[in-house]
Amino acid sequence: MSSATKKITKLAKGLKKGAEKVTVHPPFFKTYIPAGSALPAPPLGPQLGQRNIAIAQFCKDFNEKTKDIKEGIPLPTRITTNPDRTYSMVINKPPVTYFLRMAAGVKKGAMKPGKEVAGRVSLRHVYEIAKIKSEDSCWENIPLKTICESVICTAHSCGIEVVKDLDAKEYGIFLEDRQRTVEQQEAELQEAKAAKLLRVAA
Repeated sequence: MSSATKKITKLAKGLKKGAEKVTVHPPFFKTYIPAGSALPAPPLGPQLGQRNIAIAQFCKDFNEKTKDIKEGIPLPTRITTNPDRTYSMVINKPPVTYFLRMAAGVKKGAMKPGKEVAGRVSLRHVYEIAKIKSEDSCWENIPLKTICESVICTAHSCGIEVVKDLDAKEYGIFLEDRQRTVEQQEAELQEAKAAKLLRVAA
C-alpha cells in the first residue's frame, strides 16, 4: 500500500470515529422541573445546552410562568426547540403520583407495592385528581372515567389503596403506624448500605 493510500485510509477512519461520536438530540424532550426553581445546574442545564437553548433565558421564562405555583412542586414540561434557538414549552399539572401522595398524606409510596400499603385515598380524591389532570394536553378529549381508571392504576403501583370512604380518626392511627414502619425500613436500608461499603473497603 502506497504512502498516499495509507494517509487516506487513516483519514477515513478518523472521520468515521468522529462521526460516531456526534450525538444528535431530538428537537423536543420531556422533563420534570420544580415550580419557580429552574436552575442552570444539572440535569436541566446540560439538557438545554445540548439543544442550543439559552439556558439562563429559559430558566427565567420558566420561573416567571410558574411563579404563582407553590415553589418546588414538580411540573412535567415538554420543551420544543427551533433551528433559530427559540423554543416553546408546555407546562402540565404535577404528576398523578404527587397528588396521590398529597391526598394520602404520605411522603413516599411503598417500597414493596403489592405487599404493603403506603397510604389510602378515597374515590372522591381519585375523581378530583382526574379532573385536574384532564386539563393537561395529553388527556385532551379523553373521558373522565378513563382518567380516573389511570389514576387508580397509578395508586396501586405506588402501594396506595383506593377506598370508598376514609374515616379521619382511623386513618390518623394508620398513618402513625405507617410512619414507624417507614422509619424502620429506612434504618434497615442505611444498615444495608453501610454493610456494603464495609465489604467493598475490606
